[in-house]
Amino acid sequence: RLRARNRLQVILQHLNMSKQTDSTAEVLLEKKGGAGIITLNRPKVLNALNLSMIQQIYPQIKAWEQDPETFLIVIKGTGGKAFCAGGDIRAITEAGKVGDKLSQDFFRGEYRLNNAIGTCKKPYVALIDGITMGGGVGVSVHGHFRVATEKTIFAMPETAIGLFPDVGGGYFLPRLPGKMGYYLGLTGCRLKGRDVLKAGIATHLVESDKLPALEKDLIALKSPSKEKIADLLNSYHMKCTVDQGKEFVLDEHMEKINSIFSANSVEEIIKKLQQDGSPFAMKQLETINKMSPTSLKLTLRQLREGASMSLQEVLRMEYRLSQACMKGHDFYEGVRAVLIDKDQSPKWKPAAVEEVSDEFVDNCFKPLGKDDLKL
Repeated sequence: RLRARNRLQVILQHLNMSKQTDSTAEVLLEKKGGAGIITLNRPKVLNALNLSMIQQIYPQIKAWEQDPETFLIVIKGTGGKAFCAGGDIRAITEAGKVGDKLSQDFFRGEYRLNNAIGTCKKPYVALIDGITMGGGVGVSVHGHFRVATEKTIFAMPETAIGLFPDVGGGYFLPRLPGKMGYYLGLTGCRLKGRDVLKAGIATHLVESDKLPALEKDLIALKSPSKEKIADLLNSYHMKCTVDQGKEFVLDEHMEKINSIFSANSVEEIIKKLQQDGSPFAMKQLETINKMSPTSLKLTLRQLREGASMSLQEVLRMEYRLSQACMKGHDFYEGVRAVLIDKDQSPKWKPAAVEEVSDEFVDNCFKPLGKDDLKL
């Protein structure tokens, strides 16, 4: 009997271990030294976040926050291509089409996780190496430290799939310098490497191949304060020479961006782009004309309102918008055109910005009563 009990103990021990370090798990949650390490582990789908990952990460962050032996939290992705390319949009699409609860549960879970990161009492370090878009931005940008590399590609490309820059985009985008956040949110413009730092999205820049050493040094810190962590990150950042002399990619356009994207309506932005007529303006006009007209209108209002809201208020607003999009047409059509059939020619309804009524937009922002997001 004793042997059977010992065997059981060994099995249980093994199960506990494998839960933490099973290389096939979608997310790995490990404690190393004084650091809690979150590894997004779906490299084949560029570490896209699904509901089960969210449901594992959220309680772990909460537990580490309470644990006196955990001094910092680090989040990273596997596979070398992406930190996290976004939420698992395909699963949400399938669910939304048949009215499955996942289309509520996913956004509710994701936004609660964004809020947990934004309010986390322990220093939170995101190593945003590779593609960092949509949901990947949500699990990094609200933390204390965002370490970009020469491989980082940042974008909030949601208006191209009939959605809006969510995961707290309504909070961080309007707080970027000038009207840059409005420009990024409406056009889905991509920023790379040092530009992610210069835009104010990343806090540090470190060479991609130095990240393992940086992680090791973070783990080795003895009961570190936020200042100690900042010092360590700064020391790596100072040594990083990637694109050192290069001008910020949007520098020469900032004046135009600030003047055009300060307009009060999408129609006015389009008009200003047409009037400007420069190659830059024409390129932006072409981009905006491809986006969902409904998404453009929701996004502009989301960013304008979010500029003076708390993160919690923004996430509540965005949850309302997410549910409006789940009930609409453009999200499913956008996902079809961009991700499923890949024909890149969505048929938006309504097809023109002028046809999206203020009344419709107002309705998307209305409280959901007992179904509102609780944080």
